[in-house]
Amino acid sequence: MFGCTRCGAELTVPVSRVALPDHARQTYSHELLPALMESGTYAVEPEPFGPPWRQWSEVAAQESSARGVLAPVPALSFGSPGAIVVAPGDVRGTVLIPGRCEGYCLGLDGSSGPNLACARCGRPVATRVDDCTLWQAVWLDPDAVHPLTADAPALPADWAALGREYEAVPPVEQGGWWDPRWEAALGSALAHLLAAAVGTPVSVPDGLLAETLGRALDLLLPHKRAPRKTAALAGPGLPALDPAPDIALVPRHPRTGEVWQAPPGVAHTVPVPAGVWLHLALEPAQSPTPTSGRLPDGVERDDPLPLRPRSLFRPDPRILLHTLARLPAVREPWLRAIHDRVDKYPYRRPF
Repeated sequence: MFGCTRCGAELTVPVSRVALPDHARQTYSHELLPALMESGTYAVEPEPFGPPWRQWSEVAAQESSARGVLAPVPALSFGSPGAIVVAPGDVRGTVLIPGRCEGYCLGLDGSSGPNLACARCGRPVATRVDDCTLWQAVWLDPDAVHPLTADAPALPADWAALGREYEAVPPVEQGGWWDPRWEAALGSALAHLLAAAVGTPVSVPDGLLAETLGRALDLLLPHKRAPRKTAALAGPGLPALDPAPDIALVPRHPRTGEVWQAPPGVAHTVPVPAGVWLHLALEPAQSPTPTSGRLPDGVERDDPLPLRPRSLFRPDPRILLHTLARLPAVREPWLRAIHDRVDKYPYRRPF
């Protein structure tokens, strides 16, 4: 439970810490999105959050490198690191601050900084975000709140229970749109795959991986005669791969943020949020794109039919760029060229 540092008023219900979702930094379409966090949970943003902002041209290269940002970004926050994000419904004892309720379209975007004050003493304590394109959340100011109760001792990731305790996230929503959580998760995974490729083409298994990541890898990586690297899923409950792939896509635990340790022989691991990884690894193999022809004898049609996407998969280019800018490999000219190409043409294929 978090409270106001000035007066001690309770500002949240009891919440437990989980890993920060990949889509926490995502903007999506022009519609109202649901809550970023599940009720009863909180996460911490390790990077500075909120205003003041400085444009990339105003930040010295040495200063940005010290922050771990190694390629151009639109702007850098110089707010305090460690903002605590909770679901809006888990907040108590706050009131909106008049004059700080700016929004782009249908709600609050938090562009002016904290827009919620402690109802007891009036201190600005949090930023509510619920405008269109943004995941609904309340970001508690780490300088204005403190924990009133202690978290339970951190438990190690229970990989054996991953499939029992957490749900897989289907890739396609009702209406035929790709789930934005998939676009964010695989935008981040694509950045790690590109870095691990070291400029060499990468092959992924047929099926959903090929339909989501394979196309982007083929378009962004150079076509060389050299042997292609291989990437495949690995993780708890999956059989060992023989031979081992060059790159393993492994789950990141949703509670601890821990990345599953790949088996020996795998040179690189790429973390994938557990909900997306579970669908890729454990759901029945079903292609989300229609196929033609008749069903083989003895095969019955699914009922209900799996949802079909309206379009080809589009990794989130902003999440891709955010992740690439923070990977040391982006200093390499070949990867920096990919970063700059996506940055300059964010709507060119595959985006």
